[in-house]
Amino acid sequence: MTEERREQILQAALEVIVERGYAETRIADVAERAGTSPALVIYYFKTRDQLLTEAIRYSEDHWYETGTKRLESITTAAGQLAELIGMTCLPDTDPAPRSEWLLWLDLWALSPRNAGVAAVRRKFDERWRQTIKAIVLAGQEAGEFTPIDADDFAITLSALLDGMAVQIALEDPDVPPSRAYDLAMRYAAGQLGFEWKPASASRRRSQRRR
Repeated sequence: MTEERREQILQAALEVIVERGYAETRIADVAERAGTSPALVIYYFKTRDQLLTEAIRYSEDHWYETGTKRLESITTAAGQLAELIGMTCLPDTDPAPRSEWLLWLDLWALSPRNAGVAAVRRKFDERWRQTIKAIVLAGQEAGEFTPIDADDFAITLSALLDGMAVQIALEDPDVPPSRAYDLAMRYAAGQLGFEWKPASASRRRSQRRR
C-alpha cells in the first residue's frame, strides 16, 4: 500500500467513525468513503478494531507533530504547558477537529474487552504523560516550577484533561471549553507554583494565535 493510499483510508475511517460512531461503522462504509474496495481495507488493516486504533494513531501523530512545532516556538515551560492545555481544551487552538475526541470515547469503551485495543490505548497514554512530564522537568530545571514529583503530576493532569475532554465532547453545558481550560490551568499553576491569571476569551484567542 502506498503511504498516500493508506492515509486516504485512515482519513476516511476518521470521518466515518466520527459521523456514525464506531458501533455503526462498517468496513464497507470506510471503503466507499476512501474510494476503494472493502477487500483492500481488510487486507491491510485486518479487522475493524485495528482500523479504529490505526485511525486514532494517525490522528494522534498529526496532533503531536503540529503541537511539537508550536511548543518549540515558546520559550518558557509555563507557556508550553499553557499551550498544551489549550490544545486539549480550546477548539480554536486544537490542531485536530474537536469532534475527533469522539474517537477516544469509542477507544475507551472498547479497551476493557479487547486486549489489543487496550495495549494501544496504554501506549497512547504513556506518550501523553511523557509529554507533560518532559515540560515539567524542563520547568523545574529552569527554576520555573516547584520540585514536585513530575510523574505524579503528569498522571493527575493527564487524567484531569482527559476527563475535561469527555465533557467537552459531550457538550456538557456546565463544562464549556473555556471553563475547562481555566480549571486545568488553575490546577497546574497551583501545583507547580507559577503565576497564572484567567484571561478573557477574546484575549486568550489572540494570545494563542501568535
